[in-house]
Amino acid sequence: MSGHSKWSSIKHKKALTDAKKGQQFTKVAREITLAAREGGGNPDGNYQLRLAIEKARDVNMPQDNIQRAIKRGTGELGGAALEELRFEGYGPHGVAIMLDTLTDNRNRTSGDIRNLFSRAGGNLGTSGSVAWMFTRQGQIVIDANGHDPDEIGLEAIELGASDARVDGKTVDVVTDPAKLETVQQALKKKGYKVDSAEVTMNASQLVPLNEATAPSILKLLDALEEHDDVQSVYSNMDVPADVLERISERV
Repeated sequence: MSGHSKWSSIKHKKALTDAKKGQQFTKVAREITLAAREGGGNPDGNYQLRLAIEKARDVNMPQDNIQRAIKRGTGELGGAALEELRFEGYGPHGVAIMLDTLTDNRNRTSGDIRNLFSRAGGNLGTSGSVAWMFTRQGQIVIDANGHDPDEIGLEAIELGASDARVDGKTVDVVTDPAKLETVQQALKKKGYKVDSAEVTMNASQLVPLNEATAPSILKLLDALEEHDDVQSVYSNMDVPADVLERISERV
């Protein structure tokens, strides 16, 4: 599992400016719209929609915004047609990067993403150039919060997780996507603090980075995530949690 999800979690915990919050609203609203378009507008029968709504509530998105996003997905409200595009490439230090976008202008988004890679010393690849090393999995990040991290990991596996990895005070739990919600709810019932739960893409081959090499790739990942059309970014960087914490204090 990469350190990318932990970096995103650390950044999420930092105070957000109004501008950043507005950008998060836009991204989460698009995620809700896409989930409703693909699986229907009833969250009871659409787990991806439930996950997206949970993200919206995490950033305090008003309920009216959530409902409008659902209605756009089901066709009850109009709006610009959004197209899904996936980009693949390599960043500094040979780190593989894959990102999913939702856009109403393919050419604009493609040009912007290519420029971000180029300015960072990376390069875009062709379809499939890095996707082969990523697997779709459920991922739950738990804050040990005074509990024994190793015990949490063992319990998670007993509850149906396929793997668990301890990194400092956090536990990264990996599940089959279909088991994500069941394992997440079971861990919550046991009193554990779930920082995040999502269906993501985890890499089978990791690139270890340290305090000297990590900042350049983190700068590119941040720039990609801040682009309005980018919904999800995945990488195969592997950075210890304590290193990410120290870097976050400087940015």
